[in-house]
Amino acid sequence: MNELSIKIKIGDREYPMKVDANQEEILRKAGKLINERIKSYKDQLGIDDKQDLLAMVAFDSIVEQINFKLTQTH
Repeated sequence: MNELSIKIKIGDREYPMKVDANQEEILRKAGKLINERIKSYKDQLGIDDKQDLLAMVAFDSIVEQINFKLTQTH
């Protein structure tokens, strides 16, 4: 296993992690998408609180996951 030490920045904080080299691109893309959603909620709703923004992103992501699973079973 080829492990890399990387830092992913989410909402003005950097998170160091050790990842498998073949997962690096996916994790960086995930971090980028989270930051894009944070910015979108901030712009649309005028929310500045990072915790509220992260909660909205988490909620939105779980709703998408549930909807996806429902479409896969029907």
